[in-house]
Amino acid sequence: MKLIVGVIEARNIPAMDVNGFSDPYVKLQLGKQRHKTKVVKKTLNPSWGEEFSFKVEDLNEELLITVLDEDKYFNDDFVGQLKVSVSQVFDAHNKSLGTVWYSLHPRNKKLKNKECGEILLNIYFSLNNSYLDSTYNGDHASALRKHEDMDVKDISRSFSGSSNSSSPPRQDDNVSSKEEKSSAQKSLAGRITQIFNRNFDIGPTTSTRSTDLMEMPEISRADVFDNKSDDQSSSFEEAMEALCSRDQGSEIPSNLPGGVLLDQLYVIAPKELNFLLFSPDSSFPRSLAEVQGSTDPQIGPWKFENGGESLKRIYSYIRAPTKLIKAVKATEEQTYIKADGKTFAVLASVSTPDVMYGSTFKVEVLYCISPGPELPSVEESSHLVISWRMNFLQSTMMKSMIENGARQGLKESFEQFTTLLEQTIKPVDSKDIGLNKEQILGSLQAEPQSDWKLAVQYFANFTMVSTVFMSLYVIVHICLAASSTIQGLEFLGLDLPDSIGEFIVCGILVLQGERVLQLISRFMHARVQKGSDHGVKAQGDGWLLTVALIEGSNLAAVDSSGYCDPYVVFTCNGKTRTSSIKYQKSAPQWNEIFEFDAMKEPPSVLDLEVFDFDGPFDEATSLGHAEVNFVRSNISDLADVWVPLHGKLAQACQSKLHLRIFVENTRGGNVVTEYLRKMEKEVGKKINVRSPQTNSAFQKLFGLPPEEFLINDFTCHLKRKMPLQGRLFLSPRIIGFHANLFGHKTKFFFLWEDIEDIQVLPPTLASMGSPVIVVTLRPGRGMDARHGAKTRDEEGRLKFHYQSFVSFNVAYR
Repeated sequence: MKLIVGVIEARNIPAMDVNGFSDPYVKLQLGKQRHKTKVVKKTLNPSWGEEFSFKVEDLNEELLITVLDEDKYFNDDFVGQLKVSVSQVFDAHNKSLGTVWYSLHPRNKKLKNKECGEILLNIYFSLNNSYLDSTYNGDHASALRKHEDMDVKDISRSFSGSSNSSSPPRQDDNVSSKEEKSSAQKSLAGRITQIFNRNFDIGPTTSTRSTDLMEMPEISRADVFDNKSDDQSSSFEEAMEALCSRDQGSEIPSNLPGGVLLDQLYVIAPKELNFLLFSPDSSFPRSLAEVQGSTDPQIGPWKFENGGESLKRIYSYIRAPTKLIKAVKATEEQTYIKADGKTFAVLASVSTPDVMYGSTFKVEVLYCISPGPELPSVEESSHLVISWRMNFLQSTMMKSMIENGARQGLKESFEQFTTLLEQTIKPVDSKDIGLNKEQILGSLQAEPQSDWKLAVQYFANFTMVSTVFMSLYVIVHICLAASSTIQGLEFLGLDLPDSIGEFIVCGILVLQGERVLQLISRFMHARVQKGSDHGVKAQGDGWLLTVALIEGSNLAAVDSSGYCDPYVVFTCNGKTRTSSIKYQKSAPQWNEIFEFDAMKEPPSVLDLEVFDFDGPFDEATSLGHAEVNFVRSNISDLADVWVPLHGKLAQACQSKLHLRIFVENTRGGNVVTEYLRKMEKEVGKKINVRSPQTNSAFQKLFGLPPEEFLINDFTCHLKRKMPLQGRLFLSPRIIGFHANLFGHKTKFFFLWEDIEDIQVLPPTLASMGSPVIVVTLRPGRGMDARHGAKTRDEEGRLKFHYQSFVSFNVAYR
């Protein structure tokens, strides 16, 4: 009997470091059995999504769950803990506590009032055959039959995928099922084969959980095979429809931190690409196995699990032997984590328990299929992004070697994957997207609204209605009132209030009148600002930036009416473009196009900020800001993108802007030559063009777009607490640094335009007799490179120190 514990997420974890964040992870212990989740960096609301199994021998035991904060230099900090009795789970309905938020408690009872946060857990029992056989005649027979019936009902809602045999399993299959059980039990160690097997195939992916899927009762598995549908494709379609209705509005998962293995557009609809890769009837997985030399592929059926919350299947095969490793059996667990009809995400876990150090880590690969840009042929396109990560369950001295081997093996595997996929479906050429720019922008039509319609929409509120009513009331009162004698300090033409009631009414009228005048002034001023630069063609020859502002979503409401009057300001290379103002909208539709005059060099950053219009004399309220970094993004990905806004108001409302961004060079393909000619005049030295192989390695090292190229690189030290030997890389838009010290890698870069000052410090004993180049960034810039900075001043400016250049004068020039 096994106890399954799913560690999903936590919230309101107390901050444990000076930056106001924590690096939390979870330790689980049942008797002598221990497990540990991955570490989530710099967050107070971590998400793990991992599942662990414990063998239960005594129902009186307690499961201890402890949340810790990782500390690289000292002992890990205690955050909170929780104890759950095993008997409590066993006595629960269906032997499951369900998915529940649990409060974490401090270790010391004296601190019982201390807030330690909450953790979301899913705890339940998974029963295997041996336990069933031994307990059917025991005291718990009725309870176990009830659990078995529940499993059968859950499985009856699942459907069969493709497999090697369409007939029901025989009794001889029990042997193979036991082997599958043993491999599933070792699924936590399954990822190491990928590392040493350089031709390893990581297929469609599963979630980070390692569920014992093969340990179901045999009767349930037999029911699954007996109820196989002849039309497997229709079953898969029904499952996709069920997931589509459930996943509407859910977030698209971000790429895994290990790196991107494939990022390509294909001329195929997202739904069809999903069927090609994951449908039971698809021949693509078997064709890929043949290309990679894998044998005995066995593709299990897709099944709904956890009450229909997740859709999973098992895919196993035997990898061909390599120079480093013999033939091994690999088992893939594939899980859908999103399927809304347009976007599909599948996470795969691959286990190879026969590989050395297989129990120390996992490798996960995430497949994301999303709609691509429209094509000139009016065909649908799909954007396929495949990323990976490695999750070490235990510390090992072989960590660096395992990561390097995995990276190389994944690279070679997905080269074969890409080649086979391009033979099946046509990839989208970047030129096709460029040619389609005019067609995409031509389809945008701004929403036409007359001034009268806008006026009615803007002024139809309580303030205006109450003011008009009170004004009419006063006018009627003046007309009906008889003339009174002049009293006190009054004189002809001046009639002061004679009572407290009249005084209050006069004050309200004055305030209401001032408010109405402000509304009228704001409306008239906003009508003048209709986006005066909208539709103005860019001038000049060079890099042309075109931004199409489509719409906004969930913008913060700052008015008493519950809406806002938003407009957007775009800034690039010191030039700004301003959109029109939309009245009383939280989800405005703009459909406006803005072009920036041609630039001599490719743009690095586009800053955008959303403001709420509050009149011509008041300071506009910022509803959120964002930055589009062209160095970190592929231009093709920006053809249709939702940009999340940052800021207190924006993050509270999850505000986003829908943009279409196009960058093109009107001067042709002589970008490198022209730039180097300009650099030669500035530095007074001949600069040679680097080889394509060197440029490609440079781009892959820092994840740069294809138009970025390497100018020069130098060996130097990065001075922090201790000097770190590495290389400094210079390109037209970035300064980058990379070091690899005994497998510990340091890598960062920042933009040239983020630099405020570059100084030279004379040689000192502390600098080992070498001049030091001090690069100071502007306040608040380059925050993603702050781990390489030596200091950060009070104004938030980062300072980077470089020294020990072989040829200092050449590097500085």
